[in-house]
Amino acid sequence: MKLTAQFKKGEKYFIAKCPELGVTTQGRTLKEAKKNLKEAIDLHLEAMVDYMIEHGKIRIERGKIIEA
Repeated sequence: MKLTAQFKKGEKYFIAKCPELGVTTQGRTLKEAKKNLKEAIDLHLEAMVDYMIEHGKIRIERGKIIEA
């Protein structure tokens, strides 16, 4: 999966977005914005997997993802 990272300098902070996932965050510096975006994407994907498991969309057996 390829994801886009977009960065824009605001008045006080850098705004970081991943449009494919609808994730947006910010940072005082570009480096901090990149770090925050990575963390936000990780959390978003983790939440998506948890949701899919809870709603029977996927199962995990022996560390492998099995489609339900």
